[in-house]
Amino acid sequence: MNRNRFGELEIIVRSPAGEANPTPLLFVHGAYTAAWCWEEHFLPWFAKAGYESYAVSLSGHGKSRDRNMLDGYSIDDYVNDLGEAVQALPAPPVLIGHSMGGFVVQKYLEQHDVPGVVLMASVPPQGLWSSALGLMFKKPTLLQDLNRMLGGVTPSVASVREALFSQPIDDARLLEFARKSQPESHRAIWDMTLFNLPQVSRMVEVPMLVLGAGEDHLIPPTLVHRTAQTYGVSEQIFEEMGHAMMLEQDWEAVAVRIEHWLRQEIAA
Repeated sequence: MNRNRFGELEIIVRSPAGEANPTPLLFVHGAYTAAWCWEEHFLPWFAKAGYESYAVSLSGHGKSRDRNMLDGYSIDDYVNDLGEAVQALPAPPVLIGHSMGGFVVQKYLEQHDVPGVVLMASVPPQGLWSSALGLMFKKPTLLQDLNRMLGGVTPSVASVREALFSQPIDDARLLEFARKSQPESHRAIWDMTLFNLPQVSRMVEVPMLVLGAGEDHLIPPTLVHRTAQTYGVSEQIFEEMGHAMMLEQDWEAVAVRIEHWLRQEIAA
């Protein structure tokens, strides 16, 4: 595993032992996290499957530039980060975005073409408003904790479990994820809620896979269906799985589904 800096962006790289598929993969994290969320399972798994695999930390996240300026970053800034990372890669990549990362990928398609896109538990093109309302009525304490995280408060282990996981996970790992979590930009959250939603009519049409989790409290299956319906594809829901699909106990089922889609839809 290599951890490189492309300009001032942190990018974690895992390379296959043998000849790589000519189309690399670029993973884009969600809110409150960074490239590390792909490092435990997905990056080594896809490298072993023959793909040059990259995960970027957006500005203000992980070890990328200007953590102290995080709250000023907009979704457009994150889109520019994604473009910077894409330009640094040896070939145009398939983009795999989780949660906020999926929203950033959608916005990127307003101006750029890519070989394909995977949206995992992604913020829908209609934005976060429905998600916030759902949390307000069904999980008000979780919504309060997420709002406190915006201000830099470390979440409780209980909140991390409720927000991200449905399957069994031990407290030591939950504590590790809580410690690795970080604040998110208020500006970016408002962009995703109301002010900078994807303009679907401007987006480049590319092969797209839409995935969701049956026990996701943040982006429930109804919102995943809305995303798939908007783009004219069918979603796949992984039942008994929570929001952190790349970290859940059954993460490999998600990786296998993505790899199968890559072999079917993306030319080698």
